[in-house]
Amino acid sequence: MSQTVPRVESPTELHELAQRLRIDILEMIAKANSGHPGGSLSAIDLITALYYAVLRHDPKNPTWADRDRFILSKGHACPALYAVMGEQGYFDKALFGTLRQLGSPLQGHPELGKLPGVEASTGSLGQGLSLGLGMAQGARINKSPARVFVLTGDGELDEGQIWEAALYGGAHGLDNVCVICDVNGQQLDNSTEKILPLGNLADKWRSFNWHVVEIDGHDMAQILKAYQEAAATKGKPTAIIARTVKGKGVSFMENQNEWHGTAPNAEQLATALAELKK
Repeated sequence: MSQTVPRVESPTELHELAQRLRIDILEMIAKANSGHPGGSLSAIDLITALYYAVLRHDPKNPTWADRDRFILSKGHACPALYAVMGEQGYFDKALFGTLRQLGSPLQGHPELGKLPGVEASTGSLGQGLSLGLGMAQGARINKSPARVFVLTGDGELDEGQIWEAALYGGAHGLDNVCVICDVNGQQLDNSTEKILPLGNLADKWRSFNWHVVEIDGHDMAQILKAYQEAAATKGKPTAIIARTVKGKGVSFMENQNEWHGTAPNAEQLATALAELKK
């Protein structure tokens, strides 16, 4: 089985794609007058590169048994996931305008069974890595080539279940798992450093027997190289620590914690879109 989405491996082209997807994200959230722009914008480069250049998947056959899996553990950033999936043909992009509406498959957090291609219901923070490790262990038992990617936020790393899962993944050498930590330095109402300092994240993951790659999470060349390194690493899972900017791409949103869960009004949307369309 081969996937039907064309590969895009040029960092420049991927950057341009991500910029267009940022527009989709903001328009969705503004239309809904509800959502989480900050963390969606910080994660979109990581998700774009994954779906266009790395993931083995097929929008025309979303239940393909040997597909790679992606779990958006920080489920509130789902506008980023929906933007990519819509552009790749998992659903009609006309649905973008239904984000967070009753009955829409584009709920405020991804919901398994509502939308083809969504692998897990997420948003109860801390659970995604455990789910991903279970999928990876199942793939190993079934001798499937499927790999599992889990994207977490750094605020989410305050959850104890993350570290229980990390212990399991390292102990069992699940090298078909890659966790991507979107480290934007902010969470709901303050910086991660002020709420609960995480210390040296690279050393933490290494202590659980994970291979660690540290990157600029907005540099497409670094992102692609990190995914390649994860695929080449055998005997242990990989943690990619991606340093990002909350609200990346819109000057008045960048590093401003009030944009964690605030929708832009019409004037703010126009300003943001003008910046992105440059």
